[in-house]
Amino acid sequence: MIVRVDDVELAVDVRGAGPPLLFVHGFPFNRTMWKHQVAGLTRWRRIAPDLRGAGASSAPADGYSMARYADDLAAVLDAVGAAQAVVCGLSMGGYILFELLRRHPERVRAAVFCDTKAEPDAAEARRGRDDLIAVAQRHGQAAVAERLLPLVLAPQTFEGQPEVVRDVREMIERMPVPGMVGALRALRDRPDSRPTLAMVQVPTLALVGEEDRISPPPAMEAMVAAISGARLERVPAAAHLAPLEQPLAATRILVEFLERL
Repeated sequence: MIVRVDDVELAVDVRGAGPPLLFVHGFPFNRTMWKHQVAGLTRWRRIAPDLRGAGASSAPADGYSMARYADDLAAVLDAVGAAQAVVCGLSMGGYILFELLRRHPERVRAAVFCDTKAEPDAAEARRGRDDLIAVAQRHGQAAVAERLLPLVLAPQTFEGQPEVVRDVREMIERMPVPGMVGALRALRDRPDSRPTLAMVQVPTLALVGEEDRISPPPAMEAMVAAISGARLERVPAAAHLAPLEQPLAATRILVEFLERL
């Protein structure tokens, strides 16, 4: 379905019936990174949007921020008639989940943080965002893919799952450059979410690939320690895209969490 937010069209995959489950993808990916969970979690109503600037959604020249992404998600929930949802956010999707908890806490029934962290970008990371913006503008999506693939996938994935490497490359190469640039600026300028951790009052699961170099397990351990009642699950042989690299393990962990709600 298509959800209009002002002059932006958001493409949203909605499947099944049951308690709403909202999947928020990371950068520079799209809703298909959750394809295994959307296909497999048949007891829940799965809602998977392409964020503005990604996938089949509109890619405006500007207007990107964590607050704007979070407001878009609230509009998606309105459009599908869901007062609340369990929200699963990976990487940038986790940053957006923090923003949703600040701006629209009543919409979040439970939170699942995948391969993400609460800290803002340090100075070096901010420079890296600007460098990647220049790469995208000058050389296009394929050059961005070459930069990011070694960072987001585990060595085991490169060695044994060429189809996953291909899918991730295709997601990156299909992201419109304006969406890439807007997302990178939003990532660079995102707020510090560490003060939000103590305010999280909903059931919370964190999931991390053991090989994640972007949001390493120790960073997620510190995040979980600051959220009351939260727990962390590690996924072996996965890096920054655990639900896609090891879908059976990631989905099993998610089902165990959902069935206890």
